[in-house]
Amino acid sequence: MNSIHSRLLAAATLVLAGFLVATGVALEQGFRAGLEGALKDKLQSVIYGLLAAADVDDKGRMMLSERLAEPRFSSPDSGLYALVLTEQGKLFWRSPSSLGRSLPEIRFLPPGKNAFARRDGWFIFSQGIGWEDDKGSTRRYTYVVAEDSGGFEEQMQAFRINLWSWLGGMALVLLLVQGLILRWGLRPLRVVEKDLEDIREGLRSRLEGDYPRELQGLVSSLNNLMEHAGAVQERYRTSLDDLAHSLKTPMAYLKSVVQDREISCDQLRRIADEQLRRLDHIIEHQLRRAAVSARSTLTAPVAVAPVIERLLATLDKIYADKHLQVVRHLAPQAVFRGDEADLMEMLGNLLENAFKYGQGQVVVSAEHRDGLRLVIEDDGPGITPEVWPQVLRRGQRADEARPGQGIGLTVSREIITLYGGSLEAGRSTIGGLKLTIILPEA
Repeated sequence: MNSIHSRLLAAATLVLAGFLVATGVALEQGFRAGLEGALKDKLQSVIYGLLAAADVDDKGRMMLSERLAEPRFSSPDSGLYALVLTEQGKLFWRSPSSLGRSLPEIRFLPPGKNAFARRDGWFIFSQGIGWEDDKGSTRRYTYVVAEDSGGFEEQMQAFRINLWSWLGGMALVLLLVQGLILRWGLRPLRVVEKDLEDIREGLRSRLEGDYPRELQGLVSSLNNLMEHAGAVQERYRTSLDDLAHSLKTPMAYLKSVVQDREISCDQLRRIADEQLRRLDHIIEHQLRRAAVSARSTLTAPVAVAPVIERLLATLDKIYADKHLQVVRHLAPQAVFRGDEADLMEMLGNLLENAFKYGQGQVVVSAEHRDGLRLVIEDDGPGITPEVWPQVLRRGQRADEARPGQGIGLTVSREIITLYGGSLEAGRSTIGGLKLTIILPEA
């Protein structure tokens, strides 16, 4: 059962089989009940016929003729028999067809009462009557008509064979139709499989087509996953190119210093130490950039508020001498769909700048409406629109008087861009810089 088609077909077959069996049993029971009801009405009408055929003797007492309108009463072993019992249970009259036949014991019924039952292979209908003679006295009798159940069973068997033959044929047709419907219904999955095979063979780069609504989420997730893989691959390639380019200058400088015969050992040691530290910083920075995992719809969401609280707690200790007031507006439902380390790297750089340049207050907001929206504000000097493009370039800083390397804002922007978001700068309501991060839904 590793096939969805097989599972659905097996489940549908079981449901169909159960439904048809229940339907067949219900129809059979209904037919049986109807046939028994018709037989009861028939036997009751036979008794009425016997009553109509009854005559009286010279004293007004009831008497029945041996010759009746129902021909089966005159034929031995005809399957239809009639008896009349007295109040004392003695046989008063019997049809010629019942001669030599032993019927089940019949219970005497008072006038106006009747009973219908099936016993020992017989359907028996009994009717109690009262007959008043010429003297005004009422004699009570029980009319009994019995019919062999063989004919009834033959009708039931014929109906049963016909019913289950039709239901079996319908089941085969419905199973065939179900199989075709399931094959047609699951066709979009086979289309997705073929499209993925085309992607693997390089014939296309993403899933594009008129897929059913139920598969749109899967297709979107697969496309995002492939974009993510492509972005990561491109990021590693770019990082390697950047690393090679960044290492070229210090390596060339070291090479020239080593070949300089006039430089002293102390100078060589100092220059080598300085350039090695520079090389170590370049390698660490490029590796950190390459490790950014980018957006993935399959990543478990990360709650934003706890991450911001941890960062704020750390920055409060680092910048404790500034006594900054931090105002928080953090929605509990705000989540980040990505790697928590990327979120900390992205927010850490921006919050550190807010603490660094803020004069007395920092405002942090996080909300989730059609995506994640983060706002970081400070009451520092801010950045003019003309300078904003400059500070986004790696190594460029708006304030050279303060310590730093000028890459934090760039790294944060690269992470935001990799997650399909945007970083906007503006004037804060509290006087300084306002940074707005917008990350779309995965």
